Amino acid sequence: MARTFSTAVQNVIDSENRIKYFLLIKLEFSTTYYLTSFSRDITWDSQTWTSDGGLFEVAAPNFSSIVDREAYRVVLTDLDETLMEEFKTGVVGKNITDYAGFLDSNGDPLVDAGDIVPVYKGYVDTPAVEIDWETKTASIEGTSPMSDLDQIKTIKISRDGMDQFSSDDTSYDSVFEDNESVLGWGKI
Repeated sequence: MARTFSTAVQNVIDSENRIKYFLLIKLEFSTTYYLTSFSRDITWDSQTWTSDGGLFEVAAPNFSSIVDREAYRVVLTDLDETLMEEFKTGVVGKNITDYAGFLDSNGDPLVDAGDIVPVYKGYVDTPAVEIDWETKTASIEGTSPMSDLDQIKTIKISRDGMDQFSSDDTSYDSVFEDNESVLGWGKI
């Protein structure tokens, strides 16, 4: 599937030797955080994306031709411990969305509706706060599209086992009953 760009973005791609871009990161925790890597605040999608929100590092999403569990990582400074408090209340499974925007030849951000490109959408898998002598950072690892391959779900196989999903389903009702079935096998 080919990605299409707005006319303004396509003009930048076609005319610039070195494409300049910025990122927009949306973290949907107990409070929704709108962060940008640009040097000043940006208004897009009826929101102000703040440049002083502590966005420290964003790993490039990994594209893979094999089934693997590559994750997506965002690192933020957390000097006021806002994110540490969010992590304590629980952020695993909360939404992370990342967009890329482009700068025109004057260095101004292109922020029309079609100018911003979605880069990543996933869920928090592993939050961590790292403290050293000089910085305090909060790292958020997002799930990969293949993360569910590691998931283990158990189902209780008993007469009442299906009740955990649907009380109307009777498929397990005769699990422990002595039922005999005769199947024809081979040539008749």
